[in-house]
Amino acid sequence: MSSQQTLTHSHAQGAPRPALIEQTIGAFFDDMVARFPEREALVSAHQKRRYTYRQLQTESRRLASALLALGLKPGDRIGIWSHNNAEWVLMQLATAMAGLVLVNINPAYRTAEVEYALNKVACKALVTMPRFKTSDYLGMLRELAPEWAHAKAGEALQSKTLPHLQHVFWIDVEGEGADEAGFSRFSALLKTGDPQDARLAQVARLLHNQDAINIQFTSGTTGFPKGATLTHRNILNNGFFIGEAMKLTEQDRLCIPVPLYHCFGMVLGNLAVLTHGGCIVYPNDAFEPLSVLQTVQDEKCTGLHGVPTMFIAELDHPRFAEFDLSTLRTGIMAGSPCPVEVMKRVQSEMHMREVTIAYGMTETSPVSCQSSTDTPLDKRVSTVGGVQPHLQIKIIDPASGQTVPVGERGEFCTKGYSVMQGYWEDPARTAEAIDAEGWMHTGDLATMDSEGYVNIVGRIKDMVIRGGENVYPREIEEFLYRHPQVQDVQVVGVPDAKFGEELCAWIITKPGQDLTADEVRAFCQGKIAHYKVPRYIRFVDAFPMTVTGKIQKFKIREAMVRELGISEQKTA
Repeated sequence: MSSQQTLTHSHAQGAPRPALIEQTIGAFFDDMVARFPEREALVSAHQKRRYTYRQLQTESRRLASALLALGLKPGDRIGIWSHNNAEWVLMQLATAMAGLVLVNINPAYRTAEVEYALNKVACKALVTMPRFKTSDYLGMLRELAPEWAHAKAGEALQSKTLPHLQHVFWIDVEGEGADEAGFSRFSALLKTGDPQDARLAQVARLLHNQDAINIQFTSGTTGFPKGATLTHRNILNNGFFIGEAMKLTEQDRLCIPVPLYHCFGMVLGNLAVLTHGGCIVYPNDAFEPLSVLQTVQDEKCTGLHGVPTMFIAELDHPRFAEFDLSTLRTGIMAGSPCPVEVMKRVQSEMHMREVTIAYGMTETSPVSCQSSTDTPLDKRVSTVGGVQPHLQIKIIDPASGQTVPVGERGEFCTKGYSVMQGYWEDPARTAEAIDAEGWMHTGDLATMDSEGYVNIVGRIKDMVIRGGENVYPREIEEFLYRHPQVQDVQVVGVPDAKFGEELCAWIITKPGQDLTADEVRAFCQGKIAHYKVPRYIRFVDAFPMTVTGKIQKFKIREAMVRELGISEQKTA
């Protein structure tokens, strides 16, 4: 909060200091390297790799040079389809140095989703894991572009299905594994780069901090994901102010088990640390509670991020008491509402007295509100904190657009440096989200108290947050409509103790057709991400409607709550 004055209306302005950073990510990072060249910058525990700030700069410059040598030019899009690893952060820094737009692709995506994402923003290159658990990433790409099986090494790829994509590099362990036909090794790409490449300085001079640098897909209420387009200025400043709220310094070591493809990992994690000279620590490629506990102990981490479900899994792990977590001080819990009892346990049993809560959305880089390390406990467990520096927030009546009095609910809106450039090549949907005065309309229902603390109380849209993943029912409905036996479908979220919410689909089948829940799940398998497959599937004859024919989703939710015998979770 910018002052101690008592508010009467739900409008707050963040502090004007410290000043906004007006550099590009590459220039800012170079300055940090000059300050702390030999300080550890990155530990990837599962890969057994360590980098000082100087080493991270050298390898990022090497990769940036290699990408430019492919013929990629500033403004071109390059995708990253991977869980957490050192290659991810090298890509984050190298693309910023080369002026390329990094496109984050969710590792849970399947063929239809990755095809849409790559084509929507015309990715010219892609860096991907070869496979992970049950996901065969190279196999999915071969399915989309069978022509690549006959591609000669070094030649640009050509495909009817993915017409823009010319290069695919798979993340390998150098010297291990068989070559993959049509695809090149990431280790081989790195070898073609030169950290002293003169082109890097030439490109840097032409870059501007308001250039687009990152595209993240957010599920769309009209079926297809939208590409939220973010600039250096957006995410560099947001990362910096998130770190400020956590009181990060070069002494801090932050354990990041949250995914890098999401703002939580790449901004609240990587950029919050790199803007303060601290050390990034990845415990594993994907979340696994035991490796988090082990890594926090081994690396003497001072901070830990997670969504509530992650903290619950760590606290409830049978071996939890074996680990020394006494170095922990801070971290962020975000992604979905935090149960009060979980917050208390994180503070006492995990020593995270200065844990903070953050709220935001991809379109705002992402954080608008955050509690600080000294926010009173009652406010920390019952609100998402107050407005971040250099931002404005207000809560409005969705019908009139007027700012509501303190304590009244309305739509949360935010304005300032953090608001995205827009949705990629989608001016109509951008205009729906950002008004003529630059306010981002979040679609979230919130209240503000007289001190400026914000509480998120619901959603205007019917978005579901399942384990920290934003899921839009409309996208799943659009997909299920493709099933030949489905006449109509409605998807809602229902409360769930583990994930916060789970998905439920009510389906009306076509006349004379029989369909089972297992058949519906089999139809989803491999085509949409696992977290989008409804857990509960019910077959009905009709949906609850108003007299004007509008479907009442809240009644579907209420009916499922009664049927399942569950209660709405008490959350902070």
